[in-house]
Amino acid sequence: MESKAKILTAASELFASAGAGALSVRAISKRAGLSTIGIYNHFNGKQGILDALYIEGFQMVMTAIRVEDESLAPRDAVLQGLSNYIDLATEHRGHYELIFGHGDPSYTPSSSAISVGEEAFNRLTYFISRALPQTLNGREKREAALQLWALSHGYVSLQDHEATELIPHTAWRDLMMRAVTTHLDAIIAKYADQ
Repeated sequence: MESKAKILTAASELFASAGAGALSVRAISKRAGLSTIGIYNHFNGKQGILDALYIEGFQMVMTAIRVEDESLAPRDAVLQGLSNYIDLATEHRGHYELIFGHGDPSYTPSSSAISVGEEAFNRLTYFISRALPQTLNGREKREAALQLWALSHGYVSLQDHEATELIPHTAWRDLMMRAVTTHLDAIIAKYADQ
């Protein structure tokens, strides 16, 4: 594995397992099996690593939601993209926590990182809008995308909460997808009637 990728993997794993407080150049270098000098050669310290993780996280989001399977109806492609997003949140917990959860309070994303986040939301809006009537304006498309993203994010965040032990962990994914499907169908129906 390339040194840069090792560093990012180590940082993501540390973040996911112990939170922002576990991230230090020394801890990351130890976990990656590299010297601290190696980290500074690839990144500008902890802030540079966090920025790279932030950007990488949103790039993963964009890849997850982008479903261009011609055999799928636009509605089904949106649902597949949201399903992929839910999987991403589970499989890449460190990245997900950094970009959507409890990040490092000392970290401020760079303008490049913020741009990638905005691009991810714009792509989500585009893919969701393909399932909606084409008469919608930009505000309506962004609102629909935000509703579905917030719903997905809410379920992902709640699955780790103590109160959710009432629902078997294995049932969470199905519960999330039923909620997202119901909401998407409601949005489609709302705008189809106008």
